[in-house]
Amino acid sequence: MAKPRVKISKKIKKAEPFEVKTLISHKMESGQRKNEETGENFPRKIINTFICKLDGEEVFRVKLYPAVSANPFLSFYVTAEKSGELEFIWIEDDGTETQYKKSFEVPA
Repeated sequence: MAKPRVKISKKIKKAEPFEVKTLISHKMESGQRKNEETGENFPRKIINTFICKLDGEEVFRVKLYPAVSANPFLSFYVTAEKSGELEFIWIEDDGTETQYKKSFEVPA
């Protein structure tokens, strides 16, 4: 997998939801497409789970299925009481994980 891209709102306020956007490059092979040379289906290889943690505590989780397009983009909201770190985890069918961390500041 390529390096993920994460964008966090710049207008973060204590105890108010702020937007988080993620994008990761991935072909998302559904397992339904045939290899023209062999006639067999290409094996399924998708990102099936996405998790976001705030300072180690899970705050968002989504299950993805073969119908999701390549290069999945996700947008969601998180609320924080203080500055911290978001951890993002993408998990593929074969168990491969891609992780990315991004710190943010909540003004006092």
